[in-house]
Amino acid sequence: MAKPNYQFEKRQRDLAKKQKQEEKRREKLANKAANASGSQAVVPEAGGPEDGTDSGTASV
Repeated sequence: MAKPNYQFEKRQRDLAKKQKQEEKRREKLANKAANASGSQAVVPEAGGPEDGTDSGTASV
């Protein structure tokens, strides 16, 4: 009967752990980028005083 190779098993666990952490990091970066670009796209559509669409405060 062959004896178990604990070093190989530990290395496989460590590699799987690192891969999972890397996937989480990439997902967080993707979400962060999507939120940043999404919020920048929404700000110009809001229509503030800087784009001349001041609603209801014009002088008569």
